[in-house]
Amino acid sequence: IRRNGKVTGFDESKIKVAMTKAFLAVEGGGAAVSMRIHDLVNALSAQISQALSRRMPGGGTVHIEDIQDQVELALMREGHHKVARAYVLYRDHQAQKRAAEQADAAPVATILHVTHPDGSRAPLDLPRLHALVDEACGNLNDVDAKAVIAETLRNLFDGVPLKEVNTALVMSARTLIESDPNYSFVAARLLLDSIRTDALRFLKQPQTVCTQSELAGLFGEYFHAYIQTGIEHELLDPTLRQYDLKRLGQAIDTAQDLQFSYLGLQTLFDRYFLHQEGVRFELPQAFFMRVAMGLAINEIDREAHAIEFYKLLSSFDFMSSTPTLFNSGTLRPQLSSCYLTTVPD
Repeated sequence: IRRNGKVTGFDESKIKVAMTKAFLAVEGGGAAVSMRIHDLVNALSAQISQALSRRMPGGGTVHIEDIQDQVELALMREGHHKVARAYVLYRDHQAQKRAAEQADAAPVATILHVTHPDGSRAPLDLPRLHALVDEACGNLNDVDAKAVIAETLRNLFDGVPLKEVNTALVMSARTLIESDPNYSFVAARLLLDSIRTDALRFLKQPQTVCTQSELAGLFGEYFHAYIQTGIEHELLDPTLRQYDLKRLGQAIDTAQDLQFSYLGLQTLFDRYFLHQEGVRFELPQAFFMRVAMGLAINEIDREAHAIEFYKLLSSFDFMSSTPTLFNSGTLRPQLSSCYLTTVPD
């Protein structure tokens, strides 16, 4: 989906062109003929295409800003930090250029409508939009909720799909990170809104739209449904059902979500959260508790130990390795990154 709302076919070659320009900005024009750059760009582009395909195995639409985020993530993960920074600066420059052009354009209609999944249309809920952004900016220095709202509205159009409204919110905060790093936390908190809405809807919870502060009161019921659904879809170990889920749910602190930066939360969303039918129904704190439950599964007082492990993980004081994060509490609870063995010569 382009910024003007137009849907066009996915073209991997455009990703290659953008990344090549970023590499050339860092390594100079002489690198244009380098096979190393060519091979790197091809590998990274394929990696990004595969990540998007995994997210939407049945096909679908993805916003252009989301694709550009995947480019940044891929560059950072592979250690090309200078190139990633050049790419971020280029995006910021282009965003400023678009903002200047839009400022000279005719004003948008005063009333925007959103299109719901069932095809119905309704006016954009501006009060909720403001409430979400105000909450996301809460307790952060040098961030401006009005700037995020203004940038979001510039990227919306009449009839925009409801899902794209949240995408626009996240992307608007994302483009401001270069002006102040705290916008990374704002972007993460706005991404959380999309994640929790999808999860609550998938699990058919009584209330599917809520703010981060309201989530605490809904988490106990959500957590029980999350465990049951994970077991039913053969994603979680049925033994988890034997835990005192009410006690564990009460021990979960949803305020810990506020520690996430955008890159950290996006990485968990892309790679770690449990999903079914293309929907991530595992919220961040449920993810940490699921890992903790898997670690404590053979303990005598397993609830107490699970809570202890959960507090350690959710506070970021300690983080388990990727195999543990992927598999703890599942049907294949691999808990080691590597092991030693002997092989006779």
